[in-house]
Amino acid sequence: MRRPSTRRAPPAASRIRPDASGLMGILAQPLVGAGAALVLFLGSAVGLIALLGDPAAGYPEVRATIAGPPPQGWRAAVNAGRAAGPELALPDYRLTRSPEPPPLSTATDALAAPGAFTGGALPPAPISGVSRKTAEGILPVIGPGGLTPAKAYARPFKASGRPRVAIVIGGLGLDPELTRQAIESLPPQVTLAFSPYAPNLQDWINRARERGHEILLEVPMEPEDYPENDPGPYTLRARAQPAETVRKLEWILGRTTGYFGITNRMGERFVKSPEGMSALNGALRSRGLAFVDTGIAAGSGGGDFRVSGDQVLDRILSPAAIDEALLTVEAAALQKGQGLGITQAYPLTLRQVASWASQIESRGYQLAPASALARIR
Repeated sequence: MRRPSTRRAPPAASRIRPDASGLMGILAQPLVGAGAALVLFLGSAVGLIALLGDPAAGYPEVRATIAGPPPQGWRAAVNAGRAAGPELALPDYRLTRSPEPPPLSTATDALAAPGAFTGGALPPAPISGVSRKTAEGILPVIGPGGLTPAKAYARPFKASGRPRVAIVIGGLGLDPELTRQAIESLPPQVTLAFSPYAPNLQDWINRARERGHEILLEVPMEPEDYPENDPGPYTLRARAQPAETVRKLEWILGRTTGYFGITNRMGERFVKSPEGMSALNGALRSRGLAFVDTGIAAGSGGGDFRVSGDQVLDRILSPAAIDEALLTVEAAALQKGQGLGITQAYPLTLRQVASWASQIESRGYQLAPASALARIR
């Protein structure tokens, strides 16, 4: 009788996948196993995001897009004065956190001439009687005796009889370093305009007023190429109902206090809307605020405190072009008694304006805050 064989048949798994034991041996190695676990975790996370959406979507985020095509020379201007390093890209001001403002220093900044500009501090905000707490924040109001925020928060000014020249520096608060440089390196007569989307906005305005600068609040308005060029979620729209325009304006005004008026951020389409401008001007008059525009709303009317810019200084970002634009401001002052230049804050524009301002009085002009030009009207 034939004895049965004692050899065992190979396991079924080995007949199907003869390399399984080798694979298990590889995975049993600690480093390989950890890598496989990481790949599995990342794959699961990608699947969950695809299924549920962006987990950060509920957090606040601000976009304030740069207007139109960037001005000629922007790349060199943004990088001018920066430490050597990778070239900067054109910023879109996407903010997902609130950086703390750097401390103000008493040392002379690289942008300021020796013997940096100094000036008496303006009264801290809020000033009694010209504001009221509301659900939207502290909103400006006309106080007892007709005192307006435009008068209460403007920088005091005494005319010398010379032609007046004024400069407004806009876009502040979004870049902490540029904001600090503007506050420290420019004379107190230069008016500073802050974005309503800036983090730590009240801190910045308090610091600017401590240095003697009067403040404007930027109001984003609909440009011609909206929505491709979108200045933010609280943009005043040309075709909006008046109540919607006022609601957005009050949200912006309630973000902070201490400003004497507003200025436009973009807005070429909005200022052509009679309904939009009527709602805006009516709200500003009722609250006693000034309107200083970049020149695009010169014929749109307004309240008692109203002035339009004569020249945008940063259309071409080069020293020669900015100096030529400043000469245009001076020419306007000679022709009509006052000239107003407006620019966004770049390292180059801050440097050129600081240099120009240090010499302007010696050439027969009076450097004035923008509110002084509005008072003439």
